Amino acid sequence: MRVIAGKARSLPLKTVEGLDTRPTTDRIKETLFNMLQGDIAGSRFLDLYAGSGGIGIEALSRGAREAVFVEHSKAACACINDNLAFTHLSESAAVMELDVLTAINKLKGKGVFDIIYMDAPYSCDLEQEVLLKLKDSDLVDEYTIIIIEEKKDEQLSYIEECGFKAVKVKNYKTNKHIFLKLNK
Repeated sequence: MRVIAGKARSLPLKTVEGLDTRPTTDRIKETLFNMLQGDIAGSRFLDLYAGSGGIGIEALSRGAREAVFVEHSKAACACINDNLAFTHLSESAAVMELDVLTAINKLKGKGVFDIIYMDAPYSCDLEQEVLLKLKDSDLVDEYTIIIIEEKKDEQLSYIEECGFKAVKVKNYKTNKHIFLKLNK
């Protein structure tokens, strides 16, 4: 795994050992950021279930103003911090070693995020509770882009019930990215 583009381009990133995380492949990451290219520069980026931090680090490398990484695993947070130091992107980042719902509560009053990326463990139905929490928070507005990475065959039928609408879906071989906006 490596940084694809930007000021940390081609730098290798550490990953967390074991099966608790599944880093997004370079090819999928490149496709995702090509789709977001006009939205990244100067953005506030929230990386939920951050794993080794590859997505948020890519955002910082491509010009995001700030990235907040939320991960409950101590080993994963250590990996994120190592990757941020190695890429010289630490000063624009904050790592929160918390579960996602607690982190959302702690971020209250700290401003709106432009992009929120959520890569929860597949098939655990964690996204619904997080979307409901985000909808009732001050972290999103009508311009915030929320991206969920999920298994290709997973149906997230509750998206509209949670107050969001899917504006785009990008399918890959085994997984997909669902782009959401507040349904106002």
